[in-house]
Amino acid sequence: MSEFYDQVRERLIRYAKVDTQSLAGTTATPTTEKQKDLGRMLRDELVEIGAENVYMDEEKCVVYGTIPSNLPDGAGKSVGFVAHMDTTPDITGTNVKPWVLENYQGGDILVNPEKNIIMEESVYPKLKNYIGHDLIMTDGTTLLGGDDKSAVAVVMTMAEYFCKHPEVLHGPIQIGFTPDEEVGRLAENLDLERFGAEIAYTVDGEEVGHFSYETFNGTEAQITVNGLNVHPGFAKDIMKNAVEIGGQFMEMLPAFERPQFTEGREGYFHPFIFEGTVERTFIRCLIRDHDGEHFEQRKAYVQKCVDALNRQYGSGTVELNFVSTYYSMKKVVGQVPYMVDYAKEAMEACGVEMINEAVRGGTDGSALSQRGLPCPNISAGYQYGHSRFEFASIQSMEKTAEILVELVKVYARHA
Repeated sequence: MSEFYDQVRERLIRYAKVDTQSLAGTTATPTTEKQKDLGRMLRDELVEIGAENVYMDEEKCVVYGTIPSNLPDGAGKSVGFVAHMDTTPDITGTNVKPWVLENYQGGDILVNPEKNIIMEESVYPKLKNYIGHDLIMTDGTTLLGGDDKSAVAVVMTMAEYFCKHPEVLHGPIQIGFTPDEEVGRLAENLDLERFGAEIAYTVDGEEVGHFSYETFNGTEAQITVNGLNVHPGFAKDIMKNAVEIGGQFMEMLPAFERPQFTEGREGYFHPFIFEGTVERTFIRCLIRDHDGEHFEQRKAYVQKCVDALNRQYGSGTVELNFVSTYYSMKKVVGQVPYMVDYAKEAMEACGVEMINEAVRGGTDGSALSQRGLPCPNISAGYQYGHSRFEFASIQSMEKTAEILVELVKVYARHA
């Protein structure tokens, strides 16, 4: 057990108790004010551990901190680490009650004796990978928020290590904690000039050792169907039912190109909101694909469906907007291959085999790479995010903290 075990354990439990759910469908920044509660906590903690240039943008809810280089003449590449503070709006993050299951021995877990809520190993088979680990669990009524507070805990622990060990050589380290990743805002308010990194890594994701420099290309199709309501008793040849037209659009989407039927590098359509009345119906549909050409083809297909419905029901019946578009970081990170090499070197020094994988999602790094800051992803150590049975392995977080520390040392050696 390293010095990081107690630190990541205490931090995640403390952070998990702060409700930071973001909110989809709003233009507010941040999407929820409560994210600022954790932001202020992290700002104060960065000051306490000895980071410099600590700042929280109160309007945009972004937290910054720096650990200056201690190499001769301040040398070394400025390396950033980014983790997001928000949790998904899909599962409640209010009144989270984290607890620790020590030395998990396999089998089902009674996470809530009072309500008899059981986490079944057969339903959550990744539990088998964590026998002997200490797991931070929920009580089965909320998410944990390990996505991405386990990463926040890891990054803060890494930062504290370098603040407390000035004898360990390192280049400039930049810390960034961001809001609203879960609703596709993807670090849009991170000020790159203030952040000050030349290259960066997001910390997010599941098994230790997983490393990603390719994400989905993604967008959200927002479809508004404009109907015409009239009393159903005399609706013949007058009524235009937006609910039915919306249903017709849904039927036009390929039935098996959905998240529940796809894996690996397969893309999908994901209609996740359908609401409305005869007069007006609103549909929100995610479009995802790793292949850039296929991604554009999926967008074109949705446009084709909308055009067909407008020909059938009249111009302006169906309106389409694409929002929250992001692109895979693969091309940008490919221009700085040493980022992958150094991460692999750090993992191997910590006894971890790197597993390169394409992320079935987007990260803050997707958007940051798009803005010119190469930013692949290092996994954080949680499992089953966005779930009432989410958990985080303390040993996995501990190991991730070791990897980040070693990665900074690798950059110093190559300075």
